[in-house]
Amino acid sequence: MKFTDGYWQHLPGVTVLHPRAVADVEVHDDRLVVHSATGALDKRGDTLNRPLVSVTFTSPMDDVIGVRIEHHSGGVDAGPHFELASSGADVKVTGPDDGVATFSSGGLTARVGTRGAWSVDFVADGRVLTSSSARSVGVVRDAAGDAYVHEQLGLGVREHIFGLGERFGAFVKNGQSVDIWNADGGTSSEQAYKNVPFFLSDAGYGVFVDHPGHVSFEVGSEAVSRTQFSVAGEALQYYVVHGPTPKDVLRRYTALTGRPARVPAWSYGLWLSTSFTTSYDEATVTSFVDGMAERDLPLSVFHFDCFWMRAFHWSDFTWDPATFPDPEGMLARLRARGLKICVWINPYIAQRSALFEEGRAGGYLVTRADGSVWQTDQWQAGMGLVDFTNPAAVDWFNGHLRRLLGQGVDAFKTDFGERIPTDVVWHDGSDPQRMHNYYTHLYNKAVFDLLVAERGEGEAVLFARSATAGGQQFPVHWGGDCESTFVSMAESLRGGLSLAASGFGYWSHDIGGFEGTPDPAVFKRWLAFGLLSSHSRLHGSDSYRVPWAFDDEAVEITRSFTALKLSLMPYLGRLGEDAHQQGLPVMRPMVLEFPQDPGAATVDTQYMLGENLLVAPVFSASGDVDVYVPEGVWTSLLDGSEVTGPRWVHEQHGFESLPVYVRPDSVLPVGARSDRPDYDWADGVTLRLVRLTDGHRSVVRVAEATFVVTRTGDEVRVEARGTGAAWGVEVAGGAAARAGAGESVLTLSLAG
Repeated sequence: MKFTDGYWQHLPGVTVLHPRAVADVEVHDDRLVVHSATGALDKRGDTLNRPLVSVTFTSPMDDVIGVRIEHHSGGVDAGPHFELASSGADVKVTGPDDGVATFSSGGLTARVGTRGAWSVDFVADGRVLTSSSARSVGVVRDAAGDAYVHEQLGLGVREHIFGLGERFGAFVKNGQSVDIWNADGGTSSEQAYKNVPFFLSDAGYGVFVDHPGHVSFEVGSEAVSRTQFSVAGEALQYYVVHGPTPKDVLRRYTALTGRPARVPAWSYGLWLSTSFTTSYDEATVTSFVDGMAERDLPLSVFHFDCFWMRAFHWSDFTWDPATFPDPEGMLARLRARGLKICVWINPYIAQRSALFEEGRAGGYLVTRADGSVWQTDQWQAGMGLVDFTNPAAVDWFNGHLRRLLGQGVDAFKTDFGERIPTDVVWHDGSDPQRMHNYYTHLYNKAVFDLLVAERGEGEAVLFARSATAGGQQFPVHWGGDCESTFVSMAESLRGGLSLAASGFGYWSHDIGGFEGTPDPAVFKRWLAFGLLSSHSRLHGSDSYRVPWAFDDEAVEITRSFTALKLSLMPYLGRLGEDAHQQGLPVMRPMVLEFPQDPGAATVDTQYMLGENLLVAPVFSASGDVDVYVPEGVWTSLLDGSEVTGPRWVHEQHGFESLPVYVRPDSVLPVGARSDRPDYDWADGVTLRLVRLTDGHRSVVRVAEATFVVTRTGDEVRVEARGTGAAWGVEVAGGAAARAGAGESVLTLSLAG
């Protein structure tokens, strides 16, 4: 929210109190509390009628400092709250000494000036990362008398801000005003399905605002030299997360808010949907599956979208008997072909659903203040909303999903969760404003927890649309409703990059776009992009997305890029483990891998697939594409050609190709199979050595196997550990190759 008219004046009716004179400092073992008056304290009488702003510094873990700004502390905190981890921190607190008090956690220090103007510097590695200065902290009353608190942290020269959830506008957030408020706005608006009150700076830090409701961010747009964030009420809690690298920031942020779960290997394969409003029955589904098999197109998951249930009955979790008279038999027949099954659900209960009255009578639906069920006709006639703050409602909802799992369903597409009313009463008394964004967290958690309980850890997977901070724990998420155009393909990628910079490990999108029917050129370009994403799904709104519906070339492209992705499973599987263990995304903005490269900071038309593969989707029918190549000699994964950076390179690609470059000094494990994702990745794996430098040493994990690769002069040594399978080594360009087996050592010469 903006409070100023230009730099010097406030908007009409707005009053702002700023901390100006430190009145008192409390030094404790685990916290520092600074009480600052909102005016000068030159004489004893200045303490009368003078508001205080109290700022408390704490730490939940090393290199993370929490800051709580508070005016009046007597309010009621109804929740909900983000569930944050606390691992203990190495905290050091010093009292006012020569006008400075400090609070340190690990390598991060908050240095508070206790004389003169308000000043807090966040310092690490001998430099100031960002600062709160005079007029940064504000306790606000607007023209209506409503209270807000804001903070403004300094922006440095050439500093860039990223994240704030899955946002489809410019990847760099500088100059933007962003409202953290979940909405079903599609990918072509400033709204977002996944709003996360966290931003990542390439200056060595990140900031998480610990508020599940509406948070307003003005990134260089209220004061151009500051990032402002504000919340309604009398208090604001935020955390500064130290790096120094962007990867380090994400590691610490996800340690605080939760790491992504492991996902099953089968989920990396190709998903095929019925599409949304298309007409389908078992015969249609069988024709799709047969068509994929006849064309040698590996398929891993079949998804049934909304109309597996009867119209006007969503959600009743019952197969439409007119269309699917034998659901158990149908699912058994599909599973016998090696397929996993996903079905669409949402948290809304239509009035015609048999579950509506059951939910009303049991108190499982959200109510208004007078006790009546909150209802709307938007989406489904007379629908109510499941109250996931009620444990009994969670059990009731999951009981119906458990029935579907018993029928043969493996995964759920948890759609919607954004249109959450604020004129309601929640079972646990939660504040409706704070529940608006947080609802999706409870919704996805309930479904994901059920899958873990029924299928086991590592076998649970969702296809979720909405999220907020912490939602990364319940993967996978997809980009929502995009149009079937090149422009929308690019905006979808920007959304995925922003989500990756917000702590989410996996991301997908509708190949070909959702709205409308894509031109064959759009579909074919999107295929390559989609099959080089962490998860890949063919899905549309009112038209099918089977490749042969477009042309024969689309079939060939689907086959080749599906095979490529499946052959990369030894690499992708390790990236998934890194997402789970470290919180690093599988698809990464360039700045995440190259934070010291000024040319990489603003690039939003390409990404790194892990640390070793650069992928640049082609957003044109002509095949023209500009690629930013960082320093070094990069090798095409598809044809072995090389390009040297740092520079922008203009290329032209046919539909069967796109820029996919292997980073120099890389060891890329390539699997022996390309027909399914869930094979023994270590059996027959080939380690592809790409321009290894003299002195190179890397440890490559492939499932349970570990390969230690070193280069000394012209000799490369590969030591295999923890495997009894066959494996091999080859040098990019075909200079040398060797085969090994089990735990053994291979050497090969690069001479000549």
